[in-house]
Amino acid sequence: MKYNQSNIKKAKKYLDKGDCIGVPTETVYGLAANAYSSLAVKKIFKLKKRPQNNPLIVHYSNIKSLKKDCLINNSFTKLYKKFSPGPITFVLKLRKDSKISKYVINKQKNLAIRFPKHNLFKNLLNKLDYPLAAPSANISNKLSSVMASDVKEEFGTKIKYILDGGKCKIGLESTIIDLTNKPTILRLGGLGVKEIQNTLNKKIYTSIKPKKKIMPGQSLFHYSPGIPLKTNMKKPLIDGAFLLIKERKTILNNYYYLSKNKNLDEIAKNLYSCLRKMKNKGYKSIAIEKIPNKGLGKTINDRLNRASKY
Repeated sequence: MKYNQSNIKKAKKYLDKGDCIGVPTETVYGLAANAYSSLAVKKIFKLKKRPQNNPLIVHYSNIKSLKKDCLINNSFTKLYKKFSPGPITFVLKLRKDSKISKYVINKQKNLAIRFPKHNLFKNLLNKLDYPLAAPSANISNKLSSVMASDVKEEFGTKIKYILDGGKCKIGLESTIIDLTNKPTILRLGGLGVKEIQNTLNKKIYTSIKPKKKIMPGQSLFHYSPGIPLKTNMKKPLIDGAFLLIKERKTILNNYYYLSKNKNLDEIAKNLYSCLRKMKNKGYKSIAIEKIPNKGLGKTINDRLNRASKY
């Protein structure tokens, strides 16, 4: 797919000025700013209404750039060669001479980093001489954006520019793995834990509900459409919508489906869009049919469980 180079130039112009812009990735849209500029990074927190103690993920175009900020190890190298660019975020030790803004890391000595796969975003990163801090482009704890129109809905005129790269291919956030000590999954995501474990050929620990928030994506309440959400349901609540995992022949006006045949990839890609659509149609609640808790289904259920804490 070819992209308009003038749009990339326009995006670069805003970023160079220290502004925040919306950017497409293969997972969800990001709210991006220069990771070396404290003034720019603080704008991310203000726009998202994000707590200052919640660190950000930084996006790089290549390992050469990464090595200026982080120390890499064998586990990282193995996973990078297998899965990057792609939906995996690595937590690495920060170099003492790194130029990463202190607001990105919340006084920590580690940094969450990723190499995005979306061609438009990669093209933009290649034209910059700094990495981009880019959490999901949404108000904190609300639904992530999977289309440029979602970003517009979230921020309106408060955001200077949105680089439109179409609908996100995966539709769920990246898997986060901490490689500063024993490999530990901090957030389930678009890449399966089993695939990571097979690549490293060692036990992978999981810590998605820590006692204190140490890395992005660990908030216990997140991904909310802004109305009550119930999981593992067989019918909708009063004045509510019902979200199905498979298309039905006879369907009521308040029934929506995520996939034609229970395909988990399709369910993941359509999840946030469907939840946003139901909220915008004025339903008072959302009931969701039981989703198989296997493979990508575990990530989907993780997101729904957090959203249900509304």
